[in-house]
Amino acid sequence: MECIVTKAKTFEEARKNIKCLREQFPKKEIGFASNDDELNRKILEKENINFLVILQCGRKDRQKQRDSGFNQVLAKLAKKNNTKIGICLDEIVSSKGIDKAEILARIKQNIQLCAKNKLNMKFCGKTERNQHDLKALGLVLGMPTWMTSNLF
Repeated sequence: MECIVTKAKTFEEARKNIKCLREQFPKKEIGFASNDDELNRKILEKENINFLVILQCGRKDRQKQRDSGFNQVLAKLAKKNNTKIGICLDEIVSSKGIDKAEILARIKQNIQLCAKNKLNMKFCGKTERNQHDLKALGLVLGMPTWMTSNLF
Protein backbone atom coordinates (compact mmCIF):
# COMPACT_ATOMS: atom_id res chain seq x y z
CA MET A 1 0.00 0.00 0.00
CA GLU A 2 1.27 3.43 -0.87
CA CYS A 3 1.95 5.91 1.87
CA ILE A 4 2.16 9.68 2.20
CA VAL A 5 4.26 11.40 4.84
CA THR A 6 3.62 14.96 5.98
CA LYS A 7 5.88 17.25 7.98
CA ALA A 8 5.02 20.29 10.08
CA LYS A 9 6.54 22.58 12.69
CA THR A 10 3.41 23.25 14.76
CA PHE A 11 0.51 21.10 15.89
CA GLU A 12 -2.11 23.23 14.13
CA GLU A 13 -0.25 23.00 10.83
CA ALA A 14 0.15 19.24 11.25
CA ARG A 15 -3.53 18.77 12.04
CA LYS A 16 -4.52 20.77 8.96
CA ASN A 17 -2.11 18.80 6.71
CA ILE A 18 -3.35 15.43 7.99
CA LYS A 19 -6.98 16.44 7.50
CA CYS A 20 -6.32 17.61 3.91
CA LEU A 21 -4.43 14.41 3.08
CA ARG A 22 -7.24 12.24 4.51
CA GLU A 23 -9.74 14.02 2.24
CA GLN A 24 -7.54 13.88 -0.88
CA PHE A 25 -6.23 10.33 -0.47
CA PRO A 26 -8.72 8.26 1.55
CA LYS A 27 -7.23 4.87 0.59
CA LYS A 28 -3.55 5.64 1.29
CA GLU A 29 -1.69 5.38 4.57
CA ILE A 30 -0.98 8.77 6.15
CA GLY A 31 2.16 9.27 8.20
CA PHE A 32 3.77 12.10 10.10
CA ALA A 33 7.48 12.90 10.45
CA SER A 34 9.18 15.36 12.78
CA ASN A 35 12.32 15.93 14.82
CA ASP A 36 10.33 17.49 17.67
CA ASP A 37 9.56 14.89 20.35
CA GLU A 38 6.75 16.91 21.97
CA LEU A 39 5.01 17.39 18.63
CA ASN A 40 5.30 13.64 17.92
CA ARG A 41 3.64 12.89 21.24
CA LYS A 42 0.80 15.35 20.61
CA ILE A 43 0.20 13.87 17.17
CA LEU A 44 0.10 10.33 18.58
CA GLU A 45 -2.30 11.38 21.33
CA LYS A 46 -4.77 13.44 19.29
CA GLU A 47 -4.55 12.59 15.59
CA ASN A 48 -5.48 9.49 13.62
CA ILE A 49 -2.38 8.54 11.61
CA ASN A 50 -1.24 5.18 10.28
CA PHE A 51 2.45 5.56 11.10
CA LEU A 52 4.88 7.93 12.79
CA VAL A 53 8.33 8.44 11.27
CA ILE A 54 10.91 9.44 13.85
CA LEU A 55 13.69 11.33 12.09
CA GLN A 56 17.19 10.63 13.40
CA CYS A 57 19.30 13.29 11.65
CA GLY A 58 20.34 16.26 13.75
CA ARG A 59 19.94 14.56 17.12
CA LYS A 60 22.61 14.76 19.82
CA ASP A 61 23.27 11.76 22.03
CA ARG A 62 23.76 12.32 25.72
CA GLN A 63 26.79 11.04 27.54
CA LYS A 64 25.25 7.79 28.77
CA GLN A 65 22.10 7.54 26.70
CA ARG A 66 21.10 7.72 23.04
CA ASP A 67 18.51 10.24 21.93
CA SER A 68 16.49 8.18 19.49
CA GLY A 69 13.29 10.23 19.82
CA PHE A 70 11.23 7.22 20.90
CA ASN A 71 10.49 6.05 24.41
CA GLN A 72 8.12 3.76 26.31
CA VAL A 73 5.47 6.49 26.63
CA LEU A 74 5.30 6.93 22.86
CA ALA A 75 5.35 3.15 22.45
CA LYS A 76 2.30 2.73 24.67
CA LEU A 77 0.45 5.52 22.83
CA ALA A 78 1.29 3.94 19.47
CA LYS A 79 0.12 0.52 20.70
CA LYS A 80 -3.14 2.00 21.98
CA ASN A 81 -3.84 3.81 18.68
CA ASN A 82 -2.60 0.92 16.47
CA THR A 83 0.04 3.17 14.89
CA LYS A 84 3.15 1.82 13.18
CA ILE A 85 6.59 3.31 13.74
CA GLY A 86 8.39 4.34 10.55
CA ILE A 87 12.05 4.13 9.63
CA CYS A 88 13.25 6.67 7.07
CA LEU A 89 15.43 4.93 4.48
CA ASP A 90 16.57 8.25 3.01
CA GLU A 91 18.41 9.11 6.23
CA ILE A 92 20.30 5.83 6.16
CA VAL A 93 21.22 6.06 2.48
CA SER A 94 22.27 9.73 2.48
CA SER A 95 24.39 9.68 5.66
CA LYS A 96 28.06 8.70 5.78
CA GLY A 97 30.64 7.61 8.34
CA ILE A 98 29.99 8.26 12.01
CA ASP A 99 26.58 9.80 11.30
CA LYS A 100 25.38 6.61 9.61
CA ALA A 101 26.62 4.50 12.54
CA GLU A 102 24.78 6.72 15.04
CA ILE A 103 21.58 6.66 13.01
CA LEU A 104 21.68 2.86 12.72
CA ALA A 105 22.31 2.55 16.47
CA ARG A 106 19.30 4.77 17.24
CA ILE A 107 17.13 2.77 14.84
CA LYS A 108 18.29 -0.45 16.48
CA GLN A 109 17.27 0.96 19.88
CA ASN A 110 13.83 1.86 18.50
CA ILE A 111 13.46 -1.64 17.06
CA GLN A 112 14.16 -3.19 20.46
CA LEU A 113 11.56 -0.94 22.08
CA CYS A 114 8.99 -1.78 19.39
CA ALA A 115 9.66 -5.51 19.75
CA LYS A 116 9.22 -5.28 23.51
CA ASN A 117 5.85 -3.53 23.10
CA LYS A 118 4.73 -5.68 20.10
CA LEU A 119 4.55 -2.70 17.71
CA ASN A 120 4.77 -3.02 13.95
CA MET A 121 7.33 -1.02 11.99
CA LYS A 122 7.45 0.30 8.44
CA PHE A 123 10.21 1.39 6.07
CA CYS A 124 9.42 4.54 4.13
CA GLY A 125 11.24 7.04 1.97
CA LYS A 126 11.75 8.09 -1.60
CA THR A 127 14.40 5.45 -2.27
CA GLU A 128 12.76 2.32 -3.65
CA ARG A 129 14.08 -1.00 -2.38
CA ASN A 130 13.27 -4.65 -2.92
CA GLN A 131 11.14 -6.30 -0.22
CA HIS A 132 13.79 -8.94 0.38
CA ASP A 133 16.45 -6.26 0.90
CA LEU A 134 14.28 -4.47 3.45
CA LYS A 135 13.53 -7.70 5.32
CA ALA A 136 17.25 -8.50 5.39
CA LEU A 137 18.05 -5.01 6.69
CA GLY A 138 15.39 -5.42 9.36
CA LEU A 139 16.81 -8.75 10.47
CA VAL A 140 20.34 -7.34 10.61
CA LEU A 141 19.11 -4.44 12.75
CA GLY A 142 17.52 -6.88 15.21
CA MET A 143 13.88 -7.13 14.16
CA PRO A 144 12.10 -10.32 15.17
CA THR A 145 10.75 -12.42 12.32
CA TRP A 146 7.12 -11.56 13.13
CA MET A 147 7.98 -7.88 12.67
CA THR A 148 9.74 -8.38 9.33
CA SER A 149 6.75 -10.25 7.93
CA ASN A 150 4.52 -7.23 8.75
CA LEU A 151 6.84 -4.54 7.31
CA PHE A 152 4.65 -3.76 4.30
